[in-house]
Amino acid sequence: MPWNKQDYPVSMKNLKPRIRHKAIEIANALLEDGYEEGRAIAIATAKAEEWDENHPDDQDNNIHVVPAESGWAIKQEGSSDYHSTYDSKAEAIDVAKEWSRKEHIRAIIHNQDGQISRSLTP
Repeated sequence: MPWNKQDYPVSMKNLKPRIRHKAIEIANALLEDGYEEGRAIAIATAKAEEWDENHPDDQDNNIHVVPAESGWAIKQEGSSDYHSTYDSKAEAIDVAKEWSRKEHIRAIIHNQDGQISRSLTP
């Protein structure tokens, strides 16, 4: 039975609404894929909490270290243009760390395949 914002597992009741809504979305997808209900709930809750860590409410100020055609780049969230590019990921991360610290914003680091690997908070 798919869950919704009004009808969801009891174990999700103490989650922040934003996290709970994401967990419900993930759990429903896992159920569709054939996961057992208890396992779907546990996985969905963990993934929703991870998602919340990497996607805070104040997303407009985040910066991302992402792979680019000629190395690595830093871009601001919501922009398709790169702010700056670097030859190595390490260089880009060093600059992103400093920018994050100075501006009190989150720096989200991606892997070569574009998946989020970690985030840095000021």
